[in-house]
Amino acid sequence: MPFAYLDLDLLDYNIGEIAKAAGSKTVRLASKSIRSVEVLRHILQSDERYQGIMCYTAGEAAFLARQGFDDLLLGYPTWDDEGIRELVNLIGEGRRITFMVDCIEHVLRIEAIAQERGVRVPLCLDIDMSASYPGLRFGVWRSPLNGWDNVKPVVDVIVESSWAWLDGIMGYEAQIAGVGDQVPGAALKNSIVRYLKNRSIREVASRRGEIVQRIGELGISLRFVNAGGTGSFASSREESAVTELTSGSGFYSPLLFDHYQSFKYQPAAGFAVEIVRAPRNDIVTCLGGGYTASGAADPSKLPKPHLPAGLRLFPLEGAGEVQTPLLCSDETHRALKLGDPVFFRHAKAGELCERFDSLHVISNGTIVGEYSTYRGMGENFL
Repeated sequence: MPFAYLDLDLLDYNIGEIAKAAGSKTVRLASKSIRSVEVLRHILQSDERYQGIMCYTAGEAAFLARQGFDDLLLGYPTWDDEGIRELVNLIGEGRRITFMVDCIEHVLRIEAIAQERGVRVPLCLDIDMSASYPGLRFGVWRSPLNGWDNVKPVVDVIVESSWAWLDGIMGYEAQIAGVGDQVPGAALKNSIVRYLKNRSIREVASRRGEIVQRIGELGISLRFVNAGGTGSFASSREESAVTELTSGSGFYSPLLFDHYQSFKYQPAAGFAVEIVRAPRNDIVTCLGGGYTASGAADPSKLPKPHLPAGLRLFPLEGAGEVQTPLLCSDETHRALKLGDPVFFRHAKAGELCERFDSLHVISNGTIVGEYSTYRGMGENFL
């Protein structure tokens, strides 16, 4: 200890449930939420509905291409010349890799390198799916392309290019997919979030549908229209314009996925740290454990003890870099001894893999294998 683990039985359950939730759409894997080549392969081989990967950097896309993966979509724009050149070269070798763009500058930069290398490259437009209401932005700050008026100038530049073509469009409705609406002790907030989600679902479908229609009227045939995250499958799958959905976090189902009304997946991944002291008869202290998730800093980003039951963090200490004290009942304290493991769940999915070289794979309560993480393969992309 410390070590990370992956429960293969629970992972397979989540794989099956996510495939069913996608309905008639195919599912692209969000690699940032998985960060293990072997897990990516396992999911892609499990069901024909899983097709393609959404990568988070150019370096990661190149790495996955060298591992034999195909149909790679960058989920975010890249500006680095070296990264763009490497991917353009791979496209020239026959790899299917699509760049993400959301402005004319992105298009021109990629186009110049593509022309320099003599390779035509596919592009995907990132469409903003957030909602703006008086005094509230419901969503995240991503793309500036929030309607046909500012999408069309970028499309026109792509259409005029001899070195690029429009392969698809992507819109991530983060305010639907990434916001819990069944948080314990927050009944009023949950009601407001559900209302805003339902309103936003209609706006997202209308915006995406109009853009797809307008692109079609220009004579452009899109290979894919990508939508969603795990948390918005129920609405995204109903949009006729959408051809594929994206999922990542749902496969591991971290803590932040416990608070959604529309689905419930199983906690398939976590980590264990070792009890090294007991400063009081209702406290045990573990070595390490401070693996805090990204995003706005608040208690929801902290890992939390999972097993054995009855352990909880100290509000004023949380999970620490070198030690994590835990409160427990007298009964739990008597059952624990120095050297015992405490199993934690991480707040977010793939970030856990940045802390460990491998995932110990468990099935039926037995360790049956070991999957390398990106870190264990000597890679760190961001």
